Amino acid sequence: MIVSLAEAKEWLTVDYDDKDNDIQLLCDSAEAYLFNATGITFDNTNPLAKLYCRVLITDWFDNNGLMTDKVSEKARFSLQSIMLQLQYSYTVDTTTTTTGV
Repeated sequence: MIVSLAEAKEWLTVDYDDKDNDIQLLCDSAEAYLFNATGITFDNTNPLAKLYCRVLITDWFDNNGLMTDKVSEKARFSLQSIMLQLQYSYTVDTTTTTTGV
């Protein structure tokens, strides 16, 4: 897991439990989105992957982007830049976790 529910709630500054299921869905979806875009399984030790998921989770939470399939213009540039780095700066090591080039 790249971003846990507790990390996401802290990042979003959510101190109530009413949205836990929604936030967990966003965490799972951000990780799946990143894997589908890169074909690489990242974990919580990769700071760019963690930041990417946090930005995506925040955008979806704040703008209900998960329902509209749109990323806000504010987040779009950052997400595109991070995605390019994650796609082309890491290789898949089939014996251990993903490592940087």
